[in-house]
Amino acid sequence: MFTADKEELLKGIEKLINPSVLVIGDMAIDEMVYGTTDRMSREAPVLILRHYKTKVILGAASNAANNIASLNCGKVSVIGTYGDDYYAPILLETFKKSGISTEYMIKDESRATTVKTRISGSCSQSITQQIVRIDRETVDELSPEIEAKVIEQMELAIPKHDAVILSDYNIGLLTEKVIAKAIELAKKYNKIIVVDSQKDLDKFQGVTSMTPNQPDSEKFVGFFIKDKESLEKAGKEMLAKTNAESALITLGGDGMALFEKNGNFVKVPVFNKTDVFDVTGAGDTVVATYTLAMAAGLSKKNAAIISNLAASIVVRHFGCATTTIDVLKSTLEKLDFGGIDA
Repeated sequence: MFTADKEELLKGIEKLINPSVLVIGDMAIDEMVYGTTDRMSREAPVLILRHYKTKVILGAASNAANNIASLNCGKVSVIGTYGDDYYAPILLETFKKSGISTEYMIKDESRATTVKTRISGSCSQSITQQIVRIDRETVDELSPEIEAKVIEQMELAIPKHDAVILSDYNIGLLTEKVIAKAIELAKKYNKIIVVDSQKDLDKFQGVTSMTPNQPDSEKFVGFFIKDKESLEKAGKEMLAKTNAESALITLGGDGMALFEKNGNFVKVPVFNKTDVFDVTGAGDTVVATYTLAMAAGLSKKNAAIISNLAASIVVRHFGCATTTIDVLKSTLEKLDFGGIDA
């Protein structure tokens, strides 16, 4: 049976406002275009969409930063690139509206500002559904000149923050040199450094922690996680291959599993088995809250529990969502850990 100290967790949540965090990674915006349709075009066999709303939100690594800003009142900075294009000022302005510092962002005229445009429509008596998605991105690795600028900005920024997140969406920002330098600087200045990457976890050697999901973990270790035995085996192999201090594997509807180098293993159950509307961006919420909690001095177990709680809140909303300290506390107060089985 899963157990936790609710009062200790409530006090821990209040501390999330204190640390500052630097997010390094593939910055992007999600452009959500909505409309209604009731007929086909005469020009081609396609729907005619009558536009009524466009919403721009922070996505990819930007969403991790946005989750942090929502919890610590904007004590978060980002290092990434943006292009010389229409969407560049939109990205920067969206960061500004969320209270996120862009002083370390780098303009790269050779790359597109990363944008995921989702066009959704509805007709009478139907729900809104996504029709098509358009991706604007440059996936090549950084040029040597831009890579040097990223490293220069990290040298300035890492000493000024309490923790670092490396958010890798495989769009090219986190090169081998950038990764190695970020880890070196984090260790030099005794900063927590956490990795959120979809693949090639062994590129990130010796970090404080990493937060892969179950499918990415299975690809990395080379076998399926189907029971407690295979889960524990996967966690141990991940730590051995990455030399990380800990790993937090997210298991979807089965919660999370925390593995520490000292042998500690904690299975954290899911706190919301109903009301799951959209898991988009939930991984960003996990890495943001988990990192912030560790930087606030919480144990890795309590950091994992609070990040799981945060994820259970954002999946109740469509699209990339965030939560706040007050919502975390009120949600925690309603939980009965005695009735939750891990």
